[in-house]
Amino acid sequence: VLNGIIGKEAQIAKNVPTLSSDVEKPTQLVETIRFDGLSLEDFLEKEEPAPRRKTRHNDINAQTVHQFEQERDKFQELHTSITGCDEVSKSVELYLNDFQNELGAVSAEIETLQSRSTQLNSMLENRRNVERLLGPAVEEISISHKDVRTIVEGHIDENWVRALNEIDTRTSNIEAKAAASNNGFKAVEDVRPLLTDVKNKAIERIRDYLVSQIRAMRSPNINSQIIQQQRLVKFKDLYSYLSKAHPKLAGEISQAYINTMRWYYTSHFTRYLQALDKVKVYPPDRNEVLGGDPSTHRTGNIIPGGRAGSVAHDPFSLGRRIDILRTGNLQALSSYLAEEDNTFHGIEVPFRNFNLALVDNVCSEYSFLTEFFSAKTFHQISRNAVEIFQQVFSLGQGLTKKLIEQTTDSLGVLMCVRLNQHSAFELQRRKVPVADSYVNGTNMQLWPRFQVVMDHHGESLKRVGSNTGRSAVSALSIAGGDDLKQSSAPHFLTQRFGQLLHGILVLSSDAGDDEPVSNSLARLTAEFDLLLAKLSRNGTDAKRRERFLFNNYSLILTIISDTQDKLANEQKQHLDEMLKNSTKR
Repeated sequence: VLNGIIGKEAQIAKNVPTLSSDVEKPTQLVETIRFDGLSLEDFLEKEEPAPRRKTRHNDINAQTVHQFEQERDKFQELHTSITGCDEVSKSVELYLNDFQNELGAVSAEIETLQSRSTQLNSMLENRRNVERLLGPAVEEISISHKDVRTIVEGHIDENWVRALNEIDTRTSNIEAKAAASNNGFKAVEDVRPLLTDVKNKAIERIRDYLVSQIRAMRSPNINSQIIQQQRLVKFKDLYSYLSKAHPKLAGEISQAYINTMRWYYTSHFTRYLQALDKVKVYPPDRNEVLGGDPSTHRTGNIIPGGRAGSVAHDPFSLGRRIDILRTGNLQALSSYLAEEDNTFHGIEVPFRNFNLALVDNVCSEYSFLTEFFSAKTFHQISRNAVEIFQQVFSLGQGLTKKLIEQTTDSLGVLMCVRLNQHSAFELQRRKVPVADSYVNGTNMQLWPRFQVVMDHHGESLKRVGSNTGRSAVSALSIAGGDDLKQSSAPHFLTQRFGQLLHGILVLSSDAGDDEPVSNSLARLTAEFDLLLAKLSRNGTDAKRRERFLFNNYSLILTIISDTQDKLANEQKQHLDEMLKNSTKR
């Protein structure tokens, strides 16, 4: 097989012409040869029609030359257009080059701005951090220009007080920072002179304002409470600031206010006392005791010089006089009504009205002092209030002494005691301790006088039953005389005693065990029992004497039957025992 193949290739090689130097080398090698399904030998034997290919080439060249001649002008115009486009392209190229250069400059500027923006953002962030750290500190030592102008030039009102408080707070903060720092702050040293000037100006304006208001209280017919509430308490921070900034000046202004109000209350209560002096009070009568002469009492109980229609005064009956203790009206009688009132009253009426006015003014003034002078201690305020009302307290004690000095009206004196206790309760309810000494002093005047009047009643009963200074017949004639031998009806002294006892028990319904009422009443009851026993022995018939004692004690029990308290129960028990003893006799 190999020989066959080799032999064939040798034959083929013999038939292939050898290459010589005369063969023209092709100018271009064909990379891809299409054999069209022919073998290599067949492909070599295949010849292309060279003359045909040359003719086609010539035809094409002839056609191209002809077309070029026909379209020469067109190509010339195209050439001209292309030349113009080249020139335009060159200008566009120049423009684009310039634009590129400018764009490059803008890009450089943008990069610069971006770098600058980054730098500014960093600076802004640093500034915010610094402001966040230093802002509160700077704010604490800075003072508003508006607040300074308000303090120096503004009218004293709520805005002025607000600006003062703001500057005071800033000043306290600055001083605290300065005290906390060893070396001090430059900013603090710079602002201190301004703070000193503003402080001095504020002190000056506060002084002028307070002095003007205190001076206004000395004006005639001025109501001090209006000034206190609308012009002083409303701006109470002024005095608080002054007491811290200038304690000496604050003390002087406080003393000026105390002196002014002492004059104010003294003058007003003096005029009110003069008006109360015109209130008609039942005149004292030494016969208005239990054992007083009934004939004298009947003619003397009509008010001397009284107008027509004046009612008789019964000093032993409480009646409607108790209404003055039970009324809910806590308004004192005005000066005008006191001067125009033509009705006669008991001693409790002027006593009550004066003390009502006094308690009301003391409570009002004490409330103002505690609110306005809040920088002072409790003891200082109480001492100032006592200093203001000391002369008024003396006026009140003088009035009490005048009312009770000559009176024998035991019910009136005891009613004054109860009114004084009401004043004490009201002062305790309002938590005002400054009038305690006045209340206690008034009690020291009233209780001894009450005991003295009760002793007068007992002595009068003793005189009726005794033979001292008069005959037994004339003495008993005052107490009924010979009528006792013929009648067992209750004695008129029993009526007096029963009414007086009833009034005392009603007024002592809420009395404590430490009061001297029970002792005085026990002594008076003992004297009355002795008198009844002596009067009963004047009768001739034993049954009539027994009936006389029973009727008298029964009358007293009937009169005091509506009383309900410890002292009343003791008296009822005593009268029950006397009734039983009278029946045993």
